[in-house]
Amino acid sequence: MNTLSHLEEEAIYIIREVVGQFNKPVLLFSGGKDSIVLLHLCKKAFLPAKIPFPLLHIDTGHNFPETITLRDQLVQKYQVQLYVGSVQESIDQGKVVEEQGKYASRNNLQTTTLLDTIEKFKFDACMGGARRDEEKARAKERIFSVRDDFGQWNEKLQRPELFDILNGQIHPGENVRVFPISNWTELDVWEYIRHQNLEIPSIYFAHQREVFIRDGQLMPSSDFIAHKPEDVFDETVRFRTVGDMSCTAAVPSKATDLDTVIDEIRGSSISERGARMDDKRSEGAMEERKKVGYF
Repeated sequence: MNTLSHLEEEAIYIIREVVGQFNKPVLLFSGGKDSIVLLHLCKKAFLPAKIPFPLLHIDTGHNFPETITLRDQLVQKYQVQLYVGSVQESIDQGKVVEEQGKYASRNNLQTTTLLDTIEKFKFDACMGGARRDEEKARAKERIFSVRDDFGQWNEKLQRPELFDILNGQIHPGENVRVFPISNWTELDVWEYIRHQNLEIPSIYFAHQREVFIRDGQLMPSSDFIAHKPEDVFDETVRFRTVGDMSCTAAVPSKATDLDTVIDEIRGSSISERGARMDDKRSEGAMEERKKVGYF
């Protein structure tokens, strides 16, 4: 618990710094485990007052229904305002083109919708639940990650963060992505969820689902994903990460509660993003997306 207490205190300090240094912050909220932990930390940071900024969800239209249902319940529970940026609207407006073919996904299309929504509401600090242990490109991030006036990230222009000093000075048009749980691991997140008794989407626990195999991964059967009906079979699975259904694979599992999920993660030799098909498009897939404005 000493480790979790330290991580909690650090995250709350960062969240308070954001409110103190920026004019219009927002919390990027997917309804996944990391953003749920971050939402809970935001509540703790400002008790007994309400959370003093809104949430923003970039909706691909291809989400897991269980995640959207819980997202809306949490918005009511925490009494926060929710903005939703729609990828479908970006497609309808001709700003992005729907991908076609076997590996078609809307995940990459989120970037345009995110940048347009940031510009529309003039958000200057966007907090997210990314962690440095997720992927090698994430490990290059500062806690305050400056993006230029085109929303782009340049790892060579990031500022040093010494002695917990966070520099929120930005030029007009720039914004900052903030990662309060940067130093947490996947296991830390799950142990915190257990300790704080937080509600998470049911897809994180083992359940029966129709799946099919693609490139060695168990993909959820969905109208959003091109596959042959005869390839589908039932399997007991769970999801380690929540993303667009078209690029998020399941893992075989019998973990139906937090204790068994945590034991399973402790024994796993594969990172949670090993189940994200979008990260496999190229060796530097995540870094390429980040440079053009991805989360």
